[in-house]
Amino acid sequence: VPGLGAALALLVLLLPAGCPVRAQNDTEPIVLEGKCLVVCDSSPSADGAVTSSLGISVRSGSAKVAFSATRSTNHEPSEMSNRTMTIYFDQVLVNIGNHFDLASSIFVAPRKGIYSFSFHVVKVYNRQTIQVSLMQNGYPVISAFAGDQDVTREAASNGVLLLMEREDKVHLKLERGNLMGGWKYSTFSGFLVFPL
Repeated sequence: VPGLGAALALLVLLLPAGCPVRAQNDTEPIVLEGKCLVVCDSSPSADGAVTSSLGISVRSGSAKVAFSATRSTNHEPSEMSNRTMTIYFDQVLVNIGNHFDLASSIFVAPRKGIYSFSFHVVKVYNRQTIQVSLMQNGYPVISAFAGDQDVTREAASNGVLLLMEREDKVHLKLERGNLMGGWKYSTFSGFLVFPL
């Protein structure tokens, strides 16, 4: 069973010195001072952890998921984004697990869990309104709005916790207006809070 060796190594480290441990193969129980503890029924969970019948959980590094992207290009919408109104990002600051695709600017959930997302965008000119939506599988979940007539570069921000299934997709959509380009004014970030 993958990861079982790590669980057994942890168990051995937790034993007092001189405590006899015997295991003949992967399917036989471990004997600790004459008491039988079965660990051969360990199974991996959905989040990549291995939980044994001893209650020991060994979480793999693949359970870590986080990204943060910025825009340093010119205004949106661009020629590329006019079709779908997807807000494109051109620089990744963090991409643990590589689940944020920079080319499409879409995050794909690697597993079922609770995810946190936030975004911050800046409008281009005064006398203009912008609206940005966070889209999950093509449907708007939350939006942010900026439309003060007297503010040249007003910002719009929002954040949310989402229950996502494996392969669910999240991106930002420019519903109306134009975003300020350059200087990394606009950001999009997300991370796995905990798997389910």
